[in-house]
Amino acid sequence: MVTETFLHDWTGQIATPLCLVENRVRQEWIDEYGHMNMAHYLTVCDQANWAFWNWINHPVQTIEGRAGHEYAIVENHVTYSGELAEGAAFRIETQLLDVDAKRFVLFHRVLDDKGELSATNEVKMLGFNLETRRAEAWLPLVSDRLAEVLRVHSALDRPVQAGQGIGLKRK
Repeated sequence: MVTETFLHDWTGQIATPLCLVENRVRQEWIDEYGHMNMAHYLTVCDQANWAFWNWINHPVQTIEGRAGHEYAIVENHVTYSGELAEGAAFRIETQLLDVDAKRFVLFHRVLDDKGELSATNEVKMLGFNLETRRAEAWLPLVSDRLAEVLRVHSALDRPVQAGQGIGLKRK
C-alpha cells in the first residue's frame, strides 16, 4: 500500500476520480469514542491536498523547488457519515470541482476498505506566494494542468455534499 509519499508522476492520464492517497488509521488519531477523531479527517484530507498539489506540479514536487509558489487553504467543509477504527485501511478519492486564475476547489471522499463513505471534505485553495505572502495566479504549468483535470472531471456527477453550508433544515 502506498502510504504518505504524496508523490505521483504527472503522466497526462487523469483518473475520474483521482486516488492519490491510501493509508491506515494511526493509533494517535483515535479519540475517546474509539474511532478516528474529527480533526484527523482533516489530517488525512490534507494528505490528499498535498498529493494533488505535488501531482499537478510534477516534476517539481518540493516547496524549495517551487520557489514559494504554493497554495493556502481558505475554506474547508467536512461531513461525517461513517467510522474508521484504529488500523483501518482507507483511501481518498479526489475530484476537482472548479478553477479560476487564483483558486480551485477540491472534493475528497474518504472511503473505508469496503468502499463505504466515511467522510467528505470540500476545500478551497488560493494561489499563494510564500516569499511575498500574497495571493497570486497559478503558474502556467499548474494553470494548464488544472484546466485539463477540470475538463476531465466535469464528466463526473457533482457530489451532493458539495456547496453545502451548516444549518438546520426546518420541516
